[in-house]
Amino acid sequence: MTTEPLSWLERVLQGSIRHRWLVMLAVLMMALVGVYHARNLPIDAVPDITNVQVQVNTEAPGYTPLEVEQRITFPVETALAGLPKLSGTRSISRYGLSQVTVVFEDGTDIYFARQLVNERIQQVRSQLPASIQPAMGPIATGLGEIFMYTVEAKPGARRPDGKEWTPMDLRELQDWVVRPQLRNLQGVTEVNTIGGFEKQFHVTPSPDKLRAYGITLQDIMSALARNNENVGAGYIERNGEQYLIRIPGQLGGIVDIGQVVVAERGGVPLRLKEIAEVGLGRELLKACPLGLSLRPFTIDPLWSIALSAPSRPTSSRGRYWSSSRFSSYWVTCGPP
Repeated sequence: MTTEPLSWLERVLQGSIRHRWLVMLAVLMMALVGVYHARNLPIDAVPDITNVQVQVNTEAPGYTPLEVEQRITFPVETALAGLPKLSGTRSISRYGLSQVTVVFEDGTDIYFARQLVNERIQQVRSQLPASIQPAMGPIATGLGEIFMYTVEAKPGARRPDGKEWTPMDLRELQDWVVRPQLRNLQGVTEVNTIGGFEKQFHVTPSPDKLRAYGITLQDIMSALARNNENVGAGYIERNGEQYLIRIPGQLGGIVDIGQVVVAERGGVPLRLKEIAEVGLGRELLKACPLGLSLRPFTIDPLWSIALSAPSRPTSSRGRYWSSSRFSSYWVTCGPP
């Protein structure tokens, strides 16, 4: 009686049954490898399909859209023409703002593209109006990750001096404590502050006193600029030692600002506090566009910050941080 030869499928099945433990071990290893790669696969549910682009933003306070287009957008867009691997440019000119988007061919290194754009920006600065400084936007796209958090004082919380936390105090805490630490995180490209009140020192001259003493606003501005810097005066050598000489002239507060000498009348110094009021103030808030109704509103000591993360992250993880003064949430992303 002759037996038919086994087919290759039958031989595979017999070998798998005979060495069942090896087969189970191989399946387990493949499952572990699959789980590992599934957790680290750089693919998002909404992949970033944005092309390689660099934005050039220029603030021009007081310029109309026509003036922005003629004096800023057109020179910048013309200077960026002819860049290597350039695919095209588009621009937007609005009141007080010019934005030029430079699009490069796919596959272009983003840092190489930004270097090319930065070189052209340096060349076109001399053609722009004075005090106009174009700057490149962050390395982020419309599909990048943006996370917002709030900084607020808990009910009944007090500052070390016993006073309540104000929106100005929270803004100062954000600008000098929270924001620098977030900028050190890997993957964070920019931190934008929304809300709160920026701490400012306001000098409000009296028109009657300025007219009486014959002083202009430019005189006050020049006096403040001259008296707000430290000056070094070399050193004195004595007994083989060097004694450094310096003049600390940087203003440190409201009292120092009020003591600034603006002019001299009859041999008597005229100080700033005698012709103007010096005090703490806050930045001016932008009003609604023309045609919209303005309603009274209040600003609570609560504001948000937006973080832009690079596009195409390879990994991400969330972290929650809270304290007695504020709470915040952000996400750290891997390199693009």
